[in-house]
This record gives sequence, structure tokens and C-alpha cells, in this order.
Amino acid sequence: MAIVPGSGSTLADYIVPARPSRTSSIVRDGSLVVGASLLMALSARVQIPLDPVPFTFQMLVVMLTAAALGSWRATLAMLLYLAEGAGGLAVFAHPPYGGALYFLTPTAGYLWSYPLAAFVVGWLCEQGLDRSFLTSVLAMLPGLVIIYGIGVPWLAIVLHIDLAQAFRIGMLLFIPGDLAKLVVASALLPVAWRVVRSIRSDLS
Repeated sequence: MAIVPGSGSTLADYIVPARPSRTSSIVRDGSLVVGASLLMALSARVQIPLDPVPFTFQMLVVMLTAAALGSWRATLAMLLYLAEGAGGLAVFAHPPYGGALYFLTPTAGYLWSYPLAAFVVGWLCEQGLDRSFLTSVLAMLPGLVIIYGIGVPWLAIVLHIDLAQAFRIGMLLFIPGDLAKLVVASALLPVAWRVVRSIRSDLS
């Protein structure tokens, strides 16, 4: 009998199926969460340095992680990433690259937004919105709004500037690039599902 991916299913669930053993499932989920947090750290260091907000690939990784892992695992991956940085690991985008005080820097609001953005995008993709390009765009747009909605006001607070100026330096400059990343992510997801279906005959 064919299995049709439905509500609550993610790419990770079909690429790395859960095992009957609860321990095996925990190990699988834990490995996915840790791997995603490390990918976030790598994406932070691939950047175009701009002041005060560097251009990185983290938004793309947040969106793809949320779609691939689903709401809770993606949220845990983002929280683990933040915990790694708070613990002093060099996982953030600019000096000092880590430590608890980093969460008081101008760009900290973007970091805080990642768990919430990952949860929302992951939940929408669990409902099946990542199966086509247009619905993938609809699933990811709220995540982008959340990232800007938290990051830009915090930028204004820390730099003691008004929201219009924060919008210009913390969002307007990045909209073209972030929209391009969103389009790339939205195009990759349906392709990934088609590949999974071609490999897993029980999904056809």
C-alpha cells in the first residue's frame, strides 16, 4: 500500500525513517538537531561583511532546516545553536563570535528570531506547503517577517536610532538577497520531494 506524505510529515522523516526503538528515534532526532546547529554555525561564517549587519546565508539555512526537520526539531536546532554561542563557541557572524554578551549586540535580535521563525515555517511545511514552489514561498514568508520583525526593532534599540533608520540599514539593504534566498529554498523543496518519491516507491 502506498504511503502518501501528509500532515506532520517532513523530508527528514522519509529520508531517515524512524526506527521501532525509541532510543534509535531519539538518536536520529538528536543527530539531525546537532547537524542543523552546526550548519547554522558554518552559514554564519560565509558572509559579505557589512556594518552593522553582515550578509550571511543563515536565513536560507533557517528556512531549509525548518522545512526539512519540521517545527520542533528545527526549533531545537536553533536553540542549540544559540546555546553553543552563549557557551563561548565561535558560531556567530562577527567578533567576538560567541559568548553570552553577544546577545546584547545590535544583531542579537536576528538570532533571537531564529527559533520562532523555524517553528512557524516548520509547522507550515508539516501541513504540506513545501510540496510546490508557490506554497513553499507562502510557508517561508512568515519566517522572513518574523526575523525582520524582531531583528530590526532590536537594532534600533541598541544603536539608539529610529525605526526608519534601522529599517534602512537592517532590512532594506537585505531584502533583495533574502528574497533570492527564499526563492532558492522554495525551489529546492519540491525538487527534494520529487527525488525522495523517486527513491522511495512507497511514496508514489
